[in-house]
Amino acid sequence: MRLSQQKKAGKRVIAVGTTSVRSIESAALSAEEFGNPDLIEPYFSDTSIFIYPGKKFRVVDCLITNFHLPESTLIMLVSAFAGYKNTMNAYKHAVQEKYRFFSYGDAMFINKNSNVRELE
Repeated sequence: MRLSQQKKAGKRVIAVGTTSVRSIESAALSAEEFGNPDLIEPYFSDTSIFIYPGKKFRVVDCLITNFHLPESTLIMLVSAFAGYKNTMNAYKHAVQEKYRFFSYGDAMFINKNSNVRELE
């Protein structure tokens, strides 16, 4: 099922990894810029999209990602998705419980927090 069909059917779009989030959201932004926001097609291009708290997500509803380095742009993306306080609480828990961080560590499943506006 294509992403646009998935969204129209009221189903969730789950991105695996922050690169997938950036790719999907870039394709959606491109479709919007070309006047057809309902048609998200295969997309081949570089992207300069920078996702930070307050940025609107057009397509992605959930994210599976690992625990990233502190003070990184990836933490900003996760904070944009889950909210800064939620993200920091999850990281505090991960440190206390000795979760493994970075590329080969533990992962988390995050539902988009639609109340995120900017850094709280």
